[in-house]
Amino acid sequence: MSAEHPTAPPTRDPAGFAAFYEQQFDTVLGFVTRRIDNAPLAADLTADIFVAALEGAHTYDARRGAPVAWLYGISRNVIHAHFHGAARERQAVARISGRRLLDDQDVSAIEARIDADRAARELASAHAALSDPLRQVLDLIVVDRLTIREVAQALGISSATARVRLHRARKALRAVGRTHVTTCETLLEAAQ
Repeated sequence: MSAEHPTAPPTRDPAGFAAFYEQQFDTVLGFVTRRIDNAPLAADLTADIFVAALEGAHTYDARRGAPVAWLYGISRNVIHAHFHGAARERQAVARISGRRLLDDQDVSAIEARIDADRAARELASAHAALSDPLRQVLDLIVVDRLTIREVAQALGISSATARVRLHRARKALRAVGRTHVTTCETLLEAAQ
């Protein structure tokens, strides 16, 4: 057994793997430090290599070579994955470079817009559920900005009937929720 490349096979039991780790640590660290010049990164990658070796100990096949060759294969894969991931990260940063990232105000504005859009969808759904006569009165007042008298004239009904329909439409919309209806009621009151 060479001191430079011990031949103890990897094992998944804690005591056996601890012995394997002790025997192979310097070899793996040397492999890593010949490729990495950052001490904390070299330590992290060495730890990652041994974690991968522990998880893959069942794949070791002595017929394919010495444990050190198996470890060098794992080491190569771990280092390659690190650099590949770092390259992807740099590409992602380059893609967003120059673009403004969202701050807390932006997030709050987006959340407010989502809430407003939700309210609009709920109000639109409640509007669609109104009977046609109620919807006609409501649309003429809110969308077209007609007065009750003008709505009555346009629909060929009395002003009292137009008021009753408007009252029923407003009552139906209140079921959607007080917050959403306030906006609609403001529009209704402004149109009268």
